[in-house]
Amino acid sequence: MKKFTFIILILIQSCAMNKDVLITISTPYGEMKAILYDETPLHKKNFIELSESGKFDSTTFHRVIENFMIQGGDVNLVSENEIDYTIPAEFNDNLFHRKGEIAAARMGDNVNPDKESSGCQFYIVQGKVYKEEELTLDINALYGGVRRLLQEEEYSDMRQKFIDAQNDPEETQKLAISLSEICEEKYGMQIRKTISDEVLKAYTTVGGVPHLDGAYTVFGRIVEGLDVIDKIASVKTGSADKPVEDIPMTFKIKKISKEKITKDYGYSYPK
Repeated sequence: MKKFTFIILILIQSCAMNKDVLITISTPYGEMKAILYDETPLHKKNFIELSESGKFDSTTFHRVIENFMIQGGDVNLVSENEIDYTIPAEFNDNLFHRKGEIAAARMGDNVNPDKESSGCQFYIVQGKVYKEEELTLDINALYGGVRRLLQEEEYSDMRQKFIDAQNDPEETQKLAISLSEICEEKYGMQIRKTISDEVLKAYTTVGGVPHLDGAYTVFGRIVEGLDVIDKIASVKTGSADKPVEDIPMTFKIKKISKEKITKDYGYSYPK
């Protein structure tokens, strides 16, 4: 009997481990469905607790910047029970700011050097699509090197090419890129940047906000309803990027198998 009970407990535990939460965020502009990453357990636990308790319900997207992100979840604006705790940062090189990612808002580095996350506020990335060279090259360093190079007499012919192309930004950039290796070798500059194939593909196809990587904890992803992000991001805003009309949201949580999440929403769990 004890052996049978033990087997049942193991089976129950196994079933629980194979399930995950699917969060539905309802807004006046439609629904978004989200998953939360196992790689960020502190943020995942906190977000689930706030969703299940109803504390997120009736909060709004209070800060909206098109081609950047939509921010919400400020429980303190709608509740007397103030949330004043922070969550330790949970950075992961495999989690980055592609479109649809959910990340934690936080106070600035000057008062928050450890980059700890807000206990409730989050943002959803919209961003934009980038060209490959914008991601693989330090453009500011490149142009700084090119300016130095063109002052040298031996590059007078190239200087003339830049003068001829001054009204053609695309051609100007091509010329600058062609000189990147020379600038690196001649001035000891670091112009080329290392970026993984996965990150490069994401930012050049889906888009996102790469300059936030490593600065804010990414802890979830919108797996359905990316168009809702675009709709919210395009609303009219006023002071402090606050939408002129409130955009309230409500949350529902459903536990389903990880296999179903992968099948229905295309998210593959890390092995």
